[in-house]
Amino acid sequence: MESVFDGGLIRTMNPDLLRDWAHTAVDGLETLRGEINDLNVFPIPDSDTGSNMLFTMQAAADALGSLPADASTAAVARAMADAAVAQARGNSGIILSQVLMGLADAAELMSDEAQLTFNHLWSAGLRLGSLAAVRAVSDPREGTVLTLIRTAAVTAGAHVSESAGDLARAVADDCADALERTPEQLPELAEAGVVDAGGRGFLALADAMVAVLTGVAQRRRRYRGILIGGGEPGHQDNDTCSGGSDMDFEVMYVLDGAAGEKVGSLRKTLNDIGDSVVIVGDSSSGGERFSVHVHTSDPGKAVEAGVVRGPISEVRISCFALDALRAQADSAEPPPRHKRAVIAAVTGEGADELFTEAGAAVVRADDGLTPDALTAAIRAADSAHVVVMANGKLSSQDLVSVTAATRSAQRSVVFLPTSSMVQCLSALAVHDPTEAPDPDTYAMAEAAAGTRWGSLVRADSRIMTLAGTSEVGDVLGMIGSDVLVIAPDQTGAATALVDLMLATGGEMVTVMAGAGVDDSALDALTEQMRRSYAGVELAIYRTGQADQLMQVGVE
Repeated sequence: MESVFDGGLIRTMNPDLLRDWAHTAVDGLETLRGEINDLNVFPIPDSDTGSNMLFTMQAAADALGSLPADASTAAVARAMADAAVAQARGNSGIILSQVLMGLADAAELMSDEAQLTFNHLWSAGLRLGSLAAVRAVSDPREGTVLTLIRTAAVTAGAHVSESAGDLARAVADDCADALERTPEQLPELAEAGVVDAGGRGFLALADAMVAVLTGVAQRRRRYRGILIGGGEPGHQDNDTCSGGSDMDFEVMYVLDGAAGEKVGSLRKTLNDIGDSVVIVGDSSSGGERFSVHVHTSDPGKAVEAGVVRGPISEVRISCFALDALRAQADSAEPPPRHKRAVIAAVTGEGADELFTEAGAAVVRADDGLTPDALTAAIRAADSAHVVVMANGKLSSQDLVSVTAATRSAQRSVVFLPTSSMVQCLSALAVHDPTEAPDPDTYAMAEAAAGTRWGSLVRADSRIMTLAGTSEVGDVLGMIGSDVLVIAPDQTGAATALVDLMLATGGEMVTVMAGAGVDDSALDALTEQMRRSYAGVELAIYRTGQADQLMQVGVE
């Protein structure tokens, strides 16, 4: 459906407008990520607001790739919102997801596509998004991104009768004015001499809509800081958080199957053990799937609070260095010599050689992996930035222990959520040690997440599976943790597993052959790829792991 212009007023909403806005917003946040990170002092000075907003908006934009070209405005808005909620990062990312949720709800309420205009969608969507964002936050404060979202909603409502371009410009300009006032509203910002980081990110989104509608990008000053008392821009040390939170960890996870009353009690529990509590629902789950965020000094209790209320997944725990005492205690540790290190937990002699050649510091996990062993490897890396991939060899709780044991003012440690060696290898393939830490780690995380993985194992007992009942000695083909193939031999299981994994597409298949693999199974796979998937690249590595006959990755 084409947009119709009459004196600058869009009469009919074009879904492609939202697509263009999503990608333009991603570009804007990418450009401003460093600036926004530098402004980040509230509620935690962890310098990741720009990265979190970019990651969340990127997830929304990526979700549009699976939609048909003729998808409606409501379908486009809903796909963006659901992806943002599901993959939101940090406090700012969750709030951003609620803005997109407001747009999606507004588009669905205005069910007549032929009568839907940009002005009414933007006005109603911002209003609903503002309400949803405030509801999601346990302790909403003036002078934060919430203030800018409310300002945007009020301005859009006041200009709804004007042209689309004029409305969008008014929203962006009023948000810019509101951003300048945030230090007057939030003492933590005034003390640090900066505007609100999340607010700066939201202004980038408002400016992106102006650029899409008018073709002219808004010019903004670089928000390096404000002048306090006529002097130099203020500064707040990132190892302290005067007036802010004193919590050591950021905990995020997805809670499934929880009723409303359980979510209410969860919010109370998290407020008792932490702050910056944000809980939002995913509309695609019928209201029973929630993204949870909290800053706390007891991450174990925060995770346990979710577990007792339903199944949880996608657990992410980050550690903050907040106070000067901790920094002073860590100062006895010699400063790391090397810029960056990547640590990978692997099994098998061949895997050791493969991952070492790929640039990783290897930790062998043939007989299991302990938190102490991983902690020792991180310290031995002697690096300022350490990326760790445990590859499913440690539980979330054990990783929390490792995080606590390795935190230091001299070192940042990032754990990528890889569950297999094939995902780890994909991440290493895009690792660029010459790149800045944030974009490099982001690229590695994307590569790992984009790799579907499966495995072949030998059944050592009779079990019920999704593929039927297996007998002792059968070969089981698994995708993730689900058994989807049962075969009497490795050849049949391997070829069936690859067929399943390529049913949804793929450009490259990576096979890591274990110590017990049959050469005939590998030969059959090679022939299968040549015959049935000529355009798909195949790479086979003799990794020699004893716990699996093979691992298979599809990118």
